[in-house]
Amino acid sequence: MRVNNRRRIRNRSARTALRTTIKKVRAAIAARDLGKAQEALAHAIPVIDKAVAKGITHKNSAARYKSRLARQVNALQASIAS
Repeated sequence: MRVNNRRRIRNRSARTALRTTIKKVRAAIAARDLGKAQEALAHAIPVIDKAVAKGITHKNSAARYKSRLARQVNALQASIAS
């Protein structure tokens, strides 16, 4: 029980950090701030990969997160450039 409790706390912390980084990218995209969005995405990708390594998320879910966020940042970049 004690081990489960320690792991639950650690997993919860990592999951919260993952969600927060994803929200930061989405917030920068919503604010149409390209520089901040690119910086947030560059920070989010390793966090997502670490969550997979720790068993917090499935590798396909992580790939989906990264793909969607990158696509949104690229769309923002294209809309600003035109």
